[in-house]
Amino acid sequence: MKVIHLISGGDSGGAKTHVLSLLQNLNKTITAQLVCFRDGPFAEEARALDIPTEIMGGNNIPRLRRQLSAYIKESGYQLIHCHGSRANMVGALLRSSTGLPVVSTVHSDYKLDYMGRPLSRLTFGTINAWALRRLDYRIGVSDAMVDLLIDRGFAPDRFYTIYNGIDFTPASIQGDRLAYLCSLGADVDENSVVVGIAARLNPVKDMSTLVRGFAAGYQKCPRLRLVIAGDGEERQKLESLAKELGVEKQVTFAGWISGGMDRFYSALDINALTSLSETFPYALTEGARFHLATVATAVGGIPYLIDTGVNGYLFQPGDWEALGEHLAAMGNDDALRKSLGEKLYEKASTQFSIQKTVDTQLHIYEEILRRHARPKHNRDGVVICGAYGRGNAGDDAILEAILQEMRSIDPDMPVTVLSKDPKSTRLTYRVRSVSRMNIPAWRSAMKQAKLYINGGGSLIQDVTSRRSLWFYLHNIRAAKQAGCKVQMYGCGIGPVTRENHRKLAAKVLNQYVDVITLREPDSLAELRAMGVTVPETVLTADPALTLHRAVDDATDSVLLRAGIPTEGRYLCFALRKWKGFEEKAPLFGRAARYAYETYGLTPVFVAVEKHQDPGANQLAARGLDIPHYFLDDAGGAGTIIGAFSRMEAVVSMRLHALIFAAGQGIPLAGVVYDPKVSAFLRYIGQDLFTDLEVLTEENLRAMIDQAVARSAHPETQEAAVKQLQEMEQKNVEVARLLLEM
Repeated sequence: MKVIHLISGGDSGGAKTHVLSLLQNLNKTITAQLVCFRDGPFAEEARALDIPTEIMGGNNIPRLRRQLSAYIKESGYQLIHCHGSRANMVGALLRSSTGLPVVSTVHSDYKLDYMGRPLSRLTFGTINAWALRRLDYRIGVSDAMVDLLIDRGFAPDRFYTIYNGIDFTPASIQGDRLAYLCSLGADVDENSVVVGIAARLNPVKDMSTLVRGFAAGYQKCPRLRLVIAGDGEERQKLESLAKELGVEKQVTFAGWISGGMDRFYSALDINALTSLSETFPYALTEGARFHLATVATAVGGIPYLIDTGVNGYLFQPGDWEALGEHLAAMGNDDALRKSLGEKLYEKASTQFSIQKTVDTQLHIYEEILRRHARPKHNRDGVVICGAYGRGNAGDDAILEAILQEMRSIDPDMPVTVLSKDPKSTRLTYRVRSVSRMNIPAWRSAMKQAKLYINGGGSLIQDVTSRRSLWFYLHNIRAAKQAGCKVQMYGCGIGPVTRENHRKLAAKVLNQYVDVITLREPDSLAELRAMGVTVPETVLTADPALTLHRAVDDATDSVLLRAGIPTEGRYLCFALRKWKGFEEKAPLFGRAARYAYETYGLTPVFVAVEKHQDPGANQLAARGLDIPHYFLDDAGGAGTIIGAFSRMEAVVSMRLHALIFAAGQGIPLAGVVYDPKVSAFLRYIGQDLFTDLEVLTEENLRAMIDQAVARSAHPETQEAAVKQLQEMEQKNVEVARLLLEM
């Protein structure tokens, strides 16, 4: 593989480190040629690292384009990789003349690159924004950077993510710590807990918050000291602020550190970062290399490194009070600092090493070249329609599972999702998404797609809304008329209560659907009762059963943010408001007390639909005077499943709470408000359920008793779920066949 990298040659900071370390290591495997538009320290350092480097300068852009085009063609390069605004502009011009795919790594927010320089922002910033939109692909240095650009209207399926990686080879012994700190001017002794930061003193780094937070932390922990390595236009302002807050003796402004940063980080106890904006800063992984406890703002890609409360602390930009609390807590607890630092090192050294970065970059190149060579078809890809973008974890889990399965068929296949909140869907799943109300947009997508998926869940029903039934039936017909194959994917059917709706549904499904895959036998019986006999019908399972739980640290962080200890013994309640729920709500509270007093299980009320369920949970827990917790937002499917895996039993009205828990082998007790709940439980061989309308305190207690007893013998349920997971693959097999037709 031969890749040419374009860069201005005047870069510094994280972008410089990223490019040079990446190219140095890429050249061990492929040919990665560097072209700088000017000579200087950057090019000199590249040559010193044995990176093949050429200089092609000048302000004559047409001439530079011709020169580069000829060089690229003669040398047989396969891909053009740009870094920075000037390179992006040149790369955009090279697309047509070379016919090669062009990708840019976005190292920082281009709207903030020229902060304080309005003329540069107007010229270079505008050119960069224009060029970025004309390139084939973009790589964000962190998922947060990718999200930022997608939020600004960039195509979501043309992005990749890479993280800055470093060499985690253990550093050599750095010498006497106290002597080094004293040489920087710090007032320290053996009892001091030293907080440090290495950054430019400019507005984006928001050092005022650091100084204020340190002053607040110092009031509660006089052992704290702060050393700031760096310089910039805000130094005098920050020195005045430290004096004003009475911590001028405890804060050291060390200026730029010479001779490398290893000795600086080895002298610290706590690493800090207070930036308003970041991609994925090297300062944190450098600190992690030295096992430093870390506190940082929750910006950019930082939350992907730090699981708050597990391996560090996060706070919102500008919140100096929260920063002060975190600094004081770490300063006063030596064991806590050590634990946080060790856990951060474990994560960073495995997930954010330079080898991980290089492997990711090679994978990105391979995928870009594969996508570039993909044959062009008149019709290609999939349109997926379902109850997405509503904040319901169950429906969104179905979408996540279907997307994973479509990518298993063809990872480069274009996908468009109809969503109530297309912006959220684009950001979460990195797919094209259009509003359910944007009829021209989804009709256009159908005309280009090969397969239309009516995506999981109980979409063909009229209990919650007759308008939704009309919408899904209309879309099925529109997709077929647009030339798509139509699959109803791992779905439930009903209840459809009105006779005219049953006739309408049967007519549309018989006429316009190719294959229906169903998640349980009750739905098959309902289809037959409605008179649906024409489409091929296959019994499968719910796609969400295939999803996996998140890693333990991510789940721990979700629990800790909700104030839930990670090592407790818990009974989960997943409730929802429904007709008759308010009357029955106190029964769940009394059952929670019973489980706590009888089995020592602390109740956790979990919201599956984060906009509606918290109200139901609060109603059930009203007046509860035993320890209890609320998990109102458990994040994505992985962390939600992770949270359910920590429960000893689950009492649920929500179908997907039962599905998530079943997949983890957790004993279940269902409270049925809709036949789909009992249908699923019967399908996996579970008999612990009762209808909401006949629920009593006695039968709820009895179900909890049996669920707790079964927690010691999960084998039967696990075997049933494994069988369903195998059956679920029929959903994928059907989709593959339809796409090949």
